[in-house]
Amino acid sequence: MNVAPRVHLASPPALDGRGRTGLADEDRYLRGLVEHVLFTRPGERVMRPDFGSGVDALVFAPAGDELAQATRGLVHGALQRFLGDLLRVEEVTVVATDARVDVTVTYSPLRGPASDPPRVVQVSGGPGVAPSSQGAP
Repeated sequence: MNVAPRVHLASPPALDGRGRTGLADEDRYLRGLVEHVLFTRPGERVMRPDFGSGVDALVFAPAGDELAQATRGLVHGALQRFLGDLLRVEEVTVVATDARVDVTVTYSPLRGPASDPPRVVQVSGGPGVAPSSQGAP
């Protein structure tokens, strides 16, 4: 039996090239949700004040192993709490050097074949550095 691919509203909400509501496939949708959790501060959403990772609170913390451990715990916990029914967090890697923090999240969707390779999202930021995100194959 052929199963049609899942299509979701784009996350974050966007318009497509024709000015219509943007759509996203499963991979792009999950990636957007991971970014939402990472880039949202708790208290930022009125109807869900507990939503978010709180990583931004660590921006001015001194870089080092303590910052890396705290960031890893916040990211892993937030992803598990808010997206645990959609994905499995395989690994969270944090590298804190000078004023820059690089976070790499490796996750596997819970829907779909178990043989699919894990997905990777890399996020970087720090004081005076605009947060950025990129995916890795």
